[in-house]
Amino acid sequence: MNAQIYTVIKNRILFLEYAPGQILNENVLAKEFGVSRTPMRDVLNRLEWEKMARVIPRTGTMVTEIKFEHMMNIYRARFEIEGLAGSLAVEHISKAHLEDLFAVKKRCEALLKNNDRDKDKRNLVEIDKDFREIVYDAIRNPVVAELCQSLYEQTFRLWFITLANCDWPLEVKALVDEITSCHEAFSKKDSKMSFGIKKKYLINHFDRIKTKFLGS
Repeated sequence: MNAQIYTVIKNRILFLEYAPGQILNENVLAKEFGVSRTPMRDVLNRLEWEKMARVIPRTGTMVTEIKFEHMMNIYRARFEIEGLAGSLAVEHISKAHLEDLFAVKKRCEALLKNNDRDKDKRNLVEIDKDFREIVYDAIRNPVVAELCQSLYEQTFRLWFITLANCDWPLEVKALVDEITSCHEAFSKKDSKMSFGIKKKYLINHFDRIKTKFLGS
């Protein structure tokens, strides 16, 4: 599989450059990237496997829709798996991990000084990504890390949509607080505390999304 093409198309899906429900034409994409249909088909098959897209017979490959009820089910699974990730990370957290968490927290705090969400939401996403990567690296369990990442990506677009009209300072501060709390739990080597923190902040995150998405 062509990793570069895969990354570009996947990011277009995640950041809504390809709208939910949009048909991706294999021939058009192959021409755009200057490849034959076979490597393009491999990329689209991979995205289908990751539930980023699905094949419609005699039509093409469609970007998966965002169905809130389905997202709710994924989030319920994430509540537990992210808690598990937090508790496992405690077992192997290192001084380097803690230093990296502190640096990520500082980057996030800097966003509080700018209320321009349109300018900084990509930065917030990148900080969140780096935070998760530190935690997943400390897990030392590729199965759990891969599952966490997959479920996160399946819900990412819903979060990104709500960032357009969220309470920006609240959203940024929530991530700052989560990183701060995780740093404390990891430093204390408290797995129970870490499980609870990861689960609690994800539930709060979901509640904010639900309020914006449903308007109540």
